[in-house]
Amino acid sequence: MGVARLYAATGEAIARLEETGDGWTVDVSLPGSGAQCLAVDPRDPDTVYAGLREGGVRCTTDAGGTWLDSALPESSVFSLAVSAVDGAVYAGTEPSRLFRSDDEGRTWRELEALLDLPSRPTWSFPPRPWTSHVRWIAPSPHRAGLLLVGIELGGLMRSSDGGASWQDHRPGAQPDVHSIAWHPRAAERAYEAGGGGAAFSTNGGEDWTPADEGRDRHYTWSVAVDPVDPDCWYVSASTGPFAAHRGGDPQARIYRRRDGEAWQALSGGLPEPLPAMPYALVATEGRLYAGLANGQLWESRDRGESWGRCRLLGELGRLVALAAAPV
Repeated sequence: MGVARLYAATGEAIARLEETGDGWTVDVSLPGSGAQCLAVDPRDPDTVYAGLREGGVRCTTDAGGTWLDSALPESSVFSLAVSAVDGAVYAGTEPSRLFRSDDEGRTWRELEALLDLPSRPTWSFPPRPWTSHVRWIAPSPHRAGLLLVGIELGGLMRSSDGGASWQDHRPGAQPDVHSIAWHPRAAERAYEAGGGGAAFSTNGGEDWTPADEGRDRHYTWSVAVDPVDPDCWYVSASTGPFAAHRGGDPQARIYRRRDGEAWQALSGGLPEPLPAMPYALVATEGRLYAGLANGQLWESRDRGESWGRCRLLGELGRLVALAAAPV
C-alpha cells in the first residue's frame, strides 16, 4: 500500500497530510481563505485546485507551497473536478453555474447549456431558497466528455459531450445530490449519495436504481467505492440535515453495501456514537478513510470491518472535504 498523501479542505484552509512512521504530518496552506472544496489532478499529486467560499479558485503545482488565483468569473465555489481522461478542470458555483478550463485553470468558459434545462426554475437550496449551487461534479474516468453534475437541490444531470448539451435529472437518482462517484475500472458504474438516500447506475449514469434497504438513516452525504470491487461501496448517513450539520450529536453512521445485499452499519473500532458527521469518505487500494467534521481522520484496511484513528501531527480544526493524491 505504501506511503499515502491526502489533501483536506477545512472550511478555512487546505491541508496536505503526509503519512510517516509516526503518524500524519499536517501542512496547512491558504489559511483564512474559506476553502470548502478541492480537487487533485489525477495525473500529478502536486497539482491541487481549491474552491473558496468567496474567493474563486486557487491552484498549486507544488503541493501547497504556492497558490495562484485562477480568475474564475464567479466567487463562491462549491465543487471542483479534474478529468482523468483529458485533464479538463471543472468548477461549480453558487448561484448554479458550471465552468470548464482546458488550460489548467488559466482561462474558463461557462457551460451555459446547464442553465437551459427545463428543471432549472425548480432548483432551490432549502436554507437559502432563493438560490442553488452545483454541489458535485463527476467527469467519467473512462470517457472524455461524459459528465455527471449534481445540483443542490435540483437533480443529477448528465452530459455526454463535455457540457455542450445536457440531459435533465436522471430517472431513479436522488434530486438532492450531495456526492457522486465513478468506479475507476468498471466503466459504466456510478454511485450517488443524496438527501433522501443512495442510488447507483450500471449504464453510465443514464438511469439509476435506489439502494436504501438496511439503512435506518437516509440523509446520505459522502459516497466512495472500492477501487477493485464495483459491488462494494460506502456512504455516510445521518437522520437529517439538522443532526448532520448543526454541530451536536450527528446521529451518523458509515455503511457498506456489498454484492447487492442490504446496507451494513460499520462500527468496529469507531466511537459510538460518532462525535461528528463523516463529511468525507475516500477509498484507495487497500484503504478506506473517513474524515469527520471535527477534524478527526479514521482509517480501515479491511473494507470497514475494523477502524483506527489516524494520529495527526498537527491540527485540522474541521474537515469538510478529503481527496487522495495519485500514487
